[in-house]
Amino acid sequence: MAKVSMTTPLVEMDGDEMTRILWKLIKDELILPFVDLKTEYYDLGLKHRDETSDQVTVDAANAAKKYGVAVKCATITPNAARMTEYDLKEMYKSPNGTIRSILDGTVFRAPIIVKGIEPYVRSWKKPIVMARHAYGDVYKASEMAIPAAGSVKLVYTPSEGAEEEVLVHNFKGPGVVQGMHNLDSSIYAFARSCFSYAVDQKMDLWFAAKDTISKKYDQHFKLVFQEIYDNEYKAQFEELGLKYFYTLIDDAVARVVKSEGGFIWALKNYDGDVMSDLVASAFGSLAMMTSVLVSPHGYYEYEAAHGTVQRHYYRYLKGEKTSTNPMATIFAWSGALKKRGELDGNAELVSFGEKLEKASVSVIESGKMTGDLASITTIKDPVTLNSEDFIKEIRKALEAM
Repeated sequence: MAKVSMTTPLVEMDGDEMTRILWKLIKDELILPFVDLKTEYYDLGLKHRDETSDQVTVDAANAAKKYGVAVKCATITPNAARMTEYDLKEMYKSPNGTIRSILDGTVFRAPIIVKGIEPYVRSWKKPIVMARHAYGDVYKASEMAIPAAGSVKLVYTPSEGAEEEVLVHNFKGPGVVQGMHNLDSSIYAFARSCFSYAVDQKMDLWFAAKDTISKKYDQHFKLVFQEIYDNEYKAQFEELGLKYFYTLIDDAVARVVKSEGGFIWALKNYDGDVMSDLVASAFGSLAMMTSVLVSPHGYYEYEAAHGTVQRHYYRYLKGEKTSTNPMATIFAWSGALKKRGELDGNAELVSFGEKLEKASVSVIESGKMTGDLASITTIKDPVTLNSEDFIKEIRKALEAM
């Protein structure tokens, strides 16, 4: 059969370890046989990032700005152990953090709902969509190890006028210190993205931070959200019967666990990182969560919202078969293809992306799944497949469509 055509390339960002293996399998089995795929390829594997001193990550992000749509594999953010393992020149920052800082915007994450995979939280009946700010906080922080007694201050030197400073701490001995920042332009864009998405999806919006402790930083986020709601979205929310409210993040956690779901939960960058994984796991698996960065400038980056599955990769290197769940990576590809088709007016490409998602879900609902799902499914006598066989089952379902 004729392959689905493409006009504008996707920006393809390859990754690390087991997800890199799945990336190639997905392309070979589920995309290249059906789509005349056009991508601009960037290797964000840790070795190549080290070879380029991480310039490849910046280049990939700028390419996403050029073409508008990117799809990204999971990547390693190195720690001290990884520096030794990969013999790195330096401990590079999170590639996701670098890309998000360049593109700005909001990361929206939603569970992939499948019959037979029930949430661990019994009260959850509807999806919870995570809206994670994609700029600043610890991902753009400056850090310092304090070797001995001394004082640390925050100093603001304006272009004009007198300096301002605030004491961080008088150290009596060694310690550590961290300074982080954010931008009004990014916070306002974050708020508008969340309210706009809530209107589009017709879902309530919650925003949570800790302004009782962070009386400047977190309170600023709170005030911006309230300003945008009051001045730009209140009438639309009331017309649609939607609710917006702010609450402290610890209160929000308690409310979320007791809720039935069906809302958007907006969080600052680090908070969103942690809570996205918690919600994804509670809905069944980290691999059952979609993730897309939506920039107010019109850029979209689809990614797998989990790690590189290191332990499975080490087994793979020994020649063992693994049952690694590829759903999040498949949905990153399908989401990017659908958006590319939508922006290019290519209905056939949009339709293919939709069929790829339906085929993937149908295989699980038929009782064939990877080990993480087989251990929690309510489907009787599930068949546990290794990664390659699971992807091949999806191909069969896709061909039937």
